[in-house]
Amino acid sequence: MRAVPRQKVGISKSLRIAQTLEREIKSGRMSKGHRLASENELVRRFSVSRNTVRKGLEQLARQGLITTRTGIGSFVTYDGASIDSALGWTRALSKTASQIETRTLGIARGPGPARGGIVDLGATEFLCVDRLRLLGDSGVGISLERSWSPWCAAFGTVLDRGLINGSLGETHIAAGRFVDHGEEWAEVLPALRQADALLMGRSPGEAMLRLRRVTRTADDAVVEFVDSILDPARFGLHLVF
Repeated sequence: MRAVPRQKVGISKSLRIAQTLEREIKSGRMSKGHRLASENELVRRFSVSRNTVRKGLEQLARQGLITTRTGIGSFVTYDGASIDSALGWTRALSKTASQIETRTLGIARGPGPARGGIVDLGATEFLCVDRLRLLGDSGVGISLERSWSPWCAAFGTVLDRGLINGSLGETHIAAGRFVDHGEEWAEVLPALRQADALLMGRSPGEAMLRLRRVTRTADDAVVEFVDSILDPARFGLHLVF
């Protein structure tokens, strides 16, 4: 009988499954195109319910590591070039092989987005996270992301300890928030503002891509609102319906 991995204290069973499979994928044990074990096999392997297995697989799908085809199975899509594990419904595809560096500019408890008014976020206080991604060989910013997640008590330790494993997605899951659906808006940003240009090491006035996304739970509660500025020369959009 296969030994069942010991569950880590404070980590949900679904997150433990996702982390275990993520390590196997990123270590090369399962390469791109590899078919994962069936849900029944994963249920037996981890000694959990089918619903728990599905939540773990959903996390991997949100990270862009796998894709699931109904009635067929789940397949590895990670090819070693993923630059963001928390893009949700849209994948930002890197058009360069350069190493990407991610910097967290700030984590705070605060009000909602000043420019957000695209949707009602249903809260007045948020976990606010600002992140910058740069090309490692040039130091030029290729994405600037500002995220707002409705505040909950589970976020209390984040202000002192940071995001779980540096991942906002894992932090949401640990707080019991699972993404079920969402909306996205993409548009051209005609001119990069001076303050944002300074953060990104770019020239004010550059044309950029602006992407706004809201993700929700199955009962329609907001999980996260993200406002991103992306280098159009480095990113494209791949929408999955």
